[in-house]
Amino acid sequence: MIWLYLGISSGLILGFYDLLKKQSVRENAVLPVLLFSNMASMLVWVPLLILSQWKREWLPHQGLWVNPLTFTEHLMLMTKSTIVGCSWLFGYFALKHLPISIAGTIRSTSPLFTLLGAILIYQEAPSGQQWWGMGITLIFFIALSFVGKREGIHFENNRWVWLIILSTLLGACSGLWDKFLLGSYGLSPAAVQSWFSVYLFIFMLFPAFGWYRGWWTHSKFQWRNSIPLIGITLLVADFFYFKALSDPDAMVSVVSCLRRGAVIITFSLVPFGLGKNSFGKNSPAYSVSSAAFS
Repeated sequence: MIWLYLGISSGLILGFYDLLKKQSVRENAVLPVLLFSNMASMLVWVPLLILSQWKREWLPHQGLWVNPLTFTEHLMLMTKSTIVGCSWLFGYFALKHLPISIAGTIRSTSPLFTLLGAILIYQEAPSGQQWWGMGITLIFFIALSFVGKREGIHFENNRWVWLIILSTLLGACSGLWDKFLLGSYGLSPAAVQSWFSVYLFIFMLFPAFGWYRGWWTHSKFQWRNSIPLIGITLLVADFFYFKALSDPDAMVSVVSCLRRGAVIITFSLVPFGLGKNSFGKNSPAYSVSSAAFS
């Protein structure tokens, strides 16, 4: 049952990841934040990729070995990067314009869709408690829509709410694809995470180039020290997550629920000022006049 503890650890770290995201995109250009945060993750894995090919004995643990992949396997990881890249584009823009209490809670409904997919695709059999959890998730999602209206956010006609919902659905698809890659197909966690980081960075280059060329409305990009920390925290969270899913006994529906425990960290630390502009506010900032989505 080690995969359970790995899932819990991944969820806790994701809580800090969500706060760092909110801090980084608040009143900031989204696309360069996505690019540079993903660059931080990729730069960690590139040396490990090189060492795995030429000096594998230098790596301290076999879990860091990246085995060679076939062309088909590379296509599989490109597919994953595309799904996640689209999910993040939608999610980051929505997070920029929504309170983290709203955005984080909507994202926490992802296990509901992952569970439905796990039942249909992998024939996972949820327990009675899981069915109760699905029902409670639906009830609180509906309740959240009423709370959101008190903050001036009407779910039915707010485009940012719909974007975060679309991001959540794509995130659920990614979780089901992860289960196939790691559990059914048998790719190693290191192979999935390393090449996923590389292909996701390449994916993000295209919208970032559009931002740089000024294809969209003008905005400013401000460097914040929280930006590379987004990539680092996600790196650690995903390592635990992929390790959990590589266990043949792991249930993707359960692991997905455990990862959404990130909302506990989010709600616990926001009252203390984390996730607001205070993080990195006093750090050196460099404003670059360029173009970004509004």
